[in-house]
Amino acid sequence: MLDKKVSELLNDQINKEFYSAYLYLDFSIYYEEQGLDGFANWYKIQAQEERDHAMLMMEYLQNNGEKVELKAIAKPDKELKDKVQVLELGLEHERYVTSLVHAIYDAAYSARDFRTMQFLDWFVKEQGEEEKNADDMVKKMKLFGDDAKSLYMLNSEMAARTYSAPSLTL
Repeated sequence: MLDKKVSELLNDQINKEFYSAYLYLDFSIYYEEQGLDGFANWYKIQAQEERDHAMLMMEYLQNNGEKVELKAIAKPDKELKDKVQVLELGLEHERYVTSLVHAIYDAAYSARDFRTMQFLDWFVKEQGEEEKNADDMVKKMKLFGDDAKSLYMLNSEMAARTYSAPSLTL
């Protein structure tokens, strides 16, 4: 049985991961409307990853005899203004998610819940990758996004991203 606080935080995180998927779908729609189908593709895949994160946490709770409580998913409320700002919002959101994962890890550490800490190790590493990817996208867009040929190349790079399910064994 998991510590009550750890279980509650994981349940909350499931909702936040599904929200992240909604947010990234909203970003994808924005980029599709701008004619940047590569960036739209990148965020569609990002949404799939966030959904998978929620599913992994759900499975972890269930495997540990905990009740999963699905909550309403908030509608994304960010006003999407331009192609750089959307990427900056993505980076800001990834940093926020990292802080949430760290808070769960801290609660697991305080409860001496080593199994949950081990489970969360993958998410800690994943968040480092997510922040780097988001930061790289912002930097590239700021460097090259105003030049049509360079933007075309960036868009093509984003279009090449394919989905790959996480390989986390519970």
